[in-house]
Amino acid sequence: MDLSLIEQKLTSLNEESQAEFGMMTAQHMVEHLTITLKLASGRIAYPPFTPSEQQLEWKQALLFTPMEFPKGIKAPGIKTHELMPLKYPSLQEAKIQLFKAIREYNTFFEENPDGLTNHPRFGMMNHQEWELFHPKHFKHHLGQFNCW
Repeated sequence: MDLSLIEQKLTSLNEESQAEFGMMTAQHMVEHLTITLKLASGRIAYPPFTPSEQQLEWKQALLFTPMEFPKGIKAPGIKTHELMPLKYPSLQEAKIQLFKAIREYNTFFEENPDGLTNHPRFGMMNHQEWELFHPKHFKHHLGQFNCW
């Protein structure tokens, strides 16, 4: 995860930024990316499970082909028309926490190069798989707000 690239992409994102698709606000999107990084670095634990064949097929397609994230896909456990409560008092603080989560993610895999952490849809993933996942995930959500 390239911290300077993400910082550059987020410079134009502000509280008034409107999504081209989806229902998240700019701050919801930044907090969502932060949660995903914390899952990847093991700072948030997701209960172990065995992915279905369909989930494994999606994992292969998303990670190992040029396929982009489909618009309208819902994160596991999110109800259809309900946003999660915001955790941070402002978008600026949410961005600070996102940058902190990127650093923690990078440090985790520097210290645990063979580490495996649980993705809520795809099951256990290694560093290489997360490195394929995150750029597509960030591009999808930052593109949602015309930041990519």
